[in-house]
Amino acid sequence: MMRLMRSMLLAGAVAVFAVAAQAGPLKAPALEGWLQNYGAAWSARDAAAAGRLFTGEAIYHENAFEAPMRGRAAIEEYWARVTADQRDVKFESQVVSVNGNTGVATWKASFKLRSTGATIALDGVFVLEFDEQGACKSLREWWFVKAG
Repeated sequence: MMRLMRSMLLAGAVAVFAVAAQAGPLKAPALEGWLQNYGAAWSARDAAAAGRLFTGEAIYHENAFEAPMRGRAAIEEYWARVTADQRDVKFESQVVSVNGNTGVATWKASFKLRSTGATIALDGVFVLEFDEQGACKSLREWWFVKAG
């Protein structure tokens, strides 16, 4: 009986430490994982997978001169629209900095437009803010485009 109680206490302690580790400040490996999932969603043109990376009330600021998208539904709608014509998407990223729950990363993407066959290359920067569960609550990006 004592063995069982000790095992249960140990399992409970491990669970508490696992939750506490998740709830702490953002770490570079967690940001790298989030970026890999973002790239996978983009490559698959999967708006729902992209949406799952964000909180329900997230802000997605794609253009500094336009109002941001607000909420997961708006983010998914944006993703479905902008990726519809993209094919052969390639995405890579690199973490620049992590401070508290904010991460900064550079990224590059390339894809072909189905409608014209043109190859598009993008080079950009993300500033990302995360909640305690690791979901993105704010994305701000700046990017440059090269069409070829």
